[in-house]
Amino acid sequence: MTRVFLQPDDLHDLVAEQFGSDRRLAGLDRLTGGSKKGVYRLGLDDQTTVTLYVWAAGENYWPPSPTVPDDPFTDASGADLFAANHAALTAAEVRVPHLMMLDRDGRYLDADIALVEDAGALRLEALMERDPAAAATPLSALGDALRRMHTTLGPHYGKLAAIALGEASQTRRTEDIIVDRALGHLDAVAARDARLADAHHRIAAHVRYLRSAVTARGEYGLVHGELGPDHVLVTTAGEAVMIDFEGLAYFDVEWDHAWLQMRFGDTYPALRPVELDPHRLELYRYAQTLSLIEGPLRIADTDFPDRQWMLDLAEWNIIKALAAA
Repeated sequence: MTRVFLQPDDLHDLVAEQFGSDRRLAGLDRLTGGSKKGVYRLGLDDQTTVTLYVWAAGENYWPPSPTVPDDPFTDASGADLFAANHAALTAAEVRVPHLMMLDRDGRYLDADIALVEDAGALRLEALMERDPAAAATPLSALGDALRRMHTTLGPHYGKLAAIALGEASQTRRTEDIIVDRALGHLDAVAARDARLADAHHRIAAHVRYLRSAVTARGEYGLVHGELGPDHVLVTTAGEAVMIDFEGLAYFDVEWDHAWLQMRFGDTYPALRPVELDPHRLELYRYAQTLSLIEGPLRIADTDFPDRQWMLDLAEWNIIKALAAA
């Protein structure tokens, strides 16, 4: 695919209608890190900035993935999910970028777009590395937000929009969905790596062993899906602003905490997590290890600009998966 990203002339009508005909675009930067949508910082001639999200085929580097029909984390991208999830997080008093405008009708671009507050360029991940003491306040605020999410409970699991429409299948237990997801990822990566092919039976047996210890559950919390410190911006006022939440779903909160433990490492206790089921957590942690092999290897086959980083991530998790099984 030849990728064509936004140019200043593409945004003339958007800027004029949203900010006034006398306002001009003074700068346009496509921000790095996004792989499913384009993220642009718009600088206006009055020195203010806003952020533009663009959901378009040319902005999405991910090829189709192995899917489980009722997996709520499949195809977690798009303006519809963004809108529903933004509303749910706002209702749960979770700090997210303020939504200024959402266009799903192609008024300005041949793509769905959202114009949101520019919450700044500082990610919590960078602040934790540079100044752990300064990161303590946004870490605590993030922990508060996560507890509000994880105690916002519902009787059904799935994407929020699907639940609202009565389209979220409830025919299986969540842990069985994750087992099928993990085994699908295992099949995909075993076809690419001889070490995983040789260990396929052992790894699959380990997944099923972890599943056997998990008991049934019938109530689910709001989960981000893949929350790391790179998905949290820190404003100049020290607020923790959650981003990239299109994967928000009602699901087992252990799914979030498996990611959180992995991504926050030694600082994870500062989030003051809710009580967790250790057996469910262990299953989900291992399933995510397999996911972090399959996903990086798949995107590394595309023109994603940081291919080696993805290959290194996959290798790290191959070693983890083999050692645990």
